[in-house]
Amino acid sequence: MSFQLRIEPLGQTLDLAEGQTLLDACLRAGVWLPHACCHGLCATCKVRVLEGEVEHGEASPFALMDFEREEGRALACCAHAQSDLVIEAEIDDEPDALALPVQDHVGRVVAIEQASLSVRILRLQLERPMRFQAGQYINLEIPALAQRRAFSIASPPSRADLLDLHVRQVPGGACTGWLHQQLAVGDRLPLAGPYGRFFVRRSAHGPDGRPLLFMAGGSGLSSPLAMILDLLEQGCRLPITLVYGQRQRSELYLHERLQALAAAHANLRYLPALSDEPAGSGWMGARGLVHEVAGAHFGHDFSGHKAYLCGPPAMIDACLSSLMQGRLFERDIHTERFLSAADAQRARSPVFRSV
Repeated sequence: MSFQLRIEPLGQTLDLAEGQTLLDACLRAGVWLPHACCHGLCATCKVRVLEGEVEHGEASPFALMDFEREEGRALACCAHAQSDLVIEAEIDDEPDALALPVQDHVGRVVAIEQASLSVRILRLQLERPMRFQAGQYINLEIPALAQRRAFSIASPPSRADLLDLHVRQVPGGACTGWLHQQLAVGDRLPLAGPYGRFFVRRSAHGPDGRPLLFMAGGSGLSSPLAMILDLLEQGCRLPITLVYGQRQRSELYLHERLQALAAAHANLRYLPALSDEPAGSGWMGARGLVHEVAGAHFGHDFSGHKAYLCGPPAMIDACLSSLMQGRLFERDIHTERFLSAADAQRARSPVFRSV
C-alpha cells in the first residue's frame, strides 16, 4: 500500500512507495533533508510528524528517545509510513545546491588501479549519465553481500557517465574486502545517487572571490579532488590550497599526479603531509598531521578563506579546532565526515552544527 507525504514548510507532497523510508522518498524527489549516518544512529535526520502514523524501524533509542517518539519525532532515514503523513523538517536555503533527484543506475567496471596497498581506484561506466555536483557521493550496492556502502565521487561532473571511486580496504570490512579481492573489470554494480551537500559554495566567495582551502585525510581525498578538478575545468582563478595527509609515503596515493596538477595551474598549491614517516626515509615534504601542516603554512591565520574538510572524524575535529582558533568560523567551513556505524554513535560537536 502506498501513502502520500506532505513536507512542511515547503508544502510539497510526495508519493511514498511501500517499504520506502521518508528520507529516500524526499531525496528521490529532489528534496534535501539533513542526514548523515543513514542508519538511525546520529539523529541528524530527525523530523516532527504533524499528522499520521509511522513505524520507527531501526531508530536507535539513544538517537530517538521514548519521549521524543511520544512527541511525534521520527528519524527520516528509517521511518516508514503507516498512513498518509504530514511532517515538519529543517529545510536549508542553500543557493548553490542543485535540486538533483536521487536515481538508480548501473555501473560497469572499466578500470581498476591499485593506487596503494590499501586504496583501489575503481572506474565505473554508467549506462546513462548522472548529474551531480563535485563533492557528492553515491551508494554502491554489492549484490554478492546484499549490502550497500557510500563512496564519494572522485571525478568531475563533466564526466557524467564515468565515475571514479577511491575504495580504502577497511580491516575486517566485508564490503571493502570484496571490492578489493573479488571485483574485476567487466563486473556490473547497481548504485544510487547523487547524495550529499558537500560542494563548493560559489556564491559565498563574494564579489572579489575568496581563497579556497581543502583539507583531506586518507581516502577523503576523493571529494576534494573532484571539487578541485571541477574548479580548474571551469577556469577558476582563485588561490586553491590542498593539504592532503597520510601516515607514510607508501600510503600517499596520487602524489605524483597532484604534483603535476599543481605544476600545471599557478593558482593551485599542493601540500602533502605525512604524520608517521620514518626518520631518514628521504621524504623532503612536510611532516605532521593535516591541521598542523596547514597551520604552519598559513601562520595559524585562516581568515578570509573558505575551507572544505573531508576525512575521518578525528581529522575533521582537529582541523575544525585549528581553523576556528585561526579566525575561521562555521559559516566559512564545510565538512564531509567518513562515518562508520561506530563513528555515528559518538556525540556531535555542539559548537559546529553544519557537519
